[in-house]
Amino acid sequence: MPFMPVKFNLQKRVKLAQGLWMIYWLSVIVGIILFSLGIFFKIELRKRSEMMDNNESHLVPNLLILVGLLACGLNAFGGKVCHDSLDPIKFAKWKPMLKPFLLVCCGFNALLLLTALLCFLMQFAVYLTLAEGLKNSIKFYKDTDTPGRCFMKRTLDMTQIEFRCCGNNNFRDWFEVQWISNRYLDMSNELVKDRVLSNVEGKYLMDSVPFSCCNPGSPRPCIQHHLTNNSAHYDYDHRIEELNIWTRGCREALFYYFSSMMNSIGVLIIATIILESVDMAGLKYLTTALETMDDPENPECESDGWLLEKGVKDTFGDLLSKLKTLGNSNQVVEGEDLPVAPN
Repeated sequence: MPFMPVKFNLQKRVKLAQGLWMIYWLSVIVGIILFSLGIFFKIELRKRSEMMDNNESHLVPNLLILVGLLACGLNAFGGKVCHDSLDPIKFAKWKPMLKPFLLVCCGFNALLLLTALLCFLMQFAVYLTLAEGLKNSIKFYKDTDTPGRCFMKRTLDMTQIEFRCCGNNNFRDWFEVQWISNRYLDMSNELVKDRVLSNVEGKYLMDSVPFSCCNPGSPRPCIQHHLTNNSAHYDYDHRIEELNIWTRGCREALFYYFSSMMNSIGVLIIATIILESVDMAGLKYLTTALETMDDPENPECESDGWLLEKGVKDTFGDLLSKLKTLGNSNQVVEGEDLPVAPN
């Protein structure tokens, strides 16, 4: 007995074909959106590449671009089939392609599911890449004269301004590195010389942050130098006063940005899988309803449509038996190919 059978007349078949045509073209629009999101995600990763030590993975955006293109092509084909389905002459040329088309759609849904899973699972890799990349970016901030790092200062400053963050974990990360180049230090100055000599590694360390850490919304002029020295500023206590620099680390800010994007894309892909499943189910009903018409020359006659020709259990049983038969035939072929030992 067929699984989920439905009776169709001409009016129901027309409504189903029209509804499917609209859903298929809606799926084409979703495919364009997925393709555009893949391009956008790829561009954003390229823009933040230096913040990730050039180790970012483009697997997810590449898959998004691929599934977006496939969604456009497959759903445009499905829309054309639905458009021609009520014309027996036009539908006849599509009929032999429908079974392979539905199998391709099943594979496409599996690819969509893989892409959605990667959107959620790859976030941990993004977090680790950001942690290492930002650590190195802060270290190389001062190297404006070093080839390959000339724009690191500009990139990091723009990132801190755009994402309202400071440092890797927080603003104190700047206290642990020398972020001012030696060419801008007056080594004849005793204070500078003492600070450099007092450090084991010969670095000029200070409790200061770059200007890009400053919060423009603060009513007080930005205090970016001597942040932990209360006596250096009037009416100031760094332990209890809200600092007028960004306190959130850039790793947290950037990870939130990328994870929000990936979560949104993952949810959209899951919605696309549901939409594609509706398309497949509707097309299966439509094709079976057209194939089982009592009198194909009389469009007014009734017909039966279904999702599966047999029940779920019987369908899976037939599938397993076909797989077993295929496996046995492969073993037989391999056995025939073995060379016979001479007597």
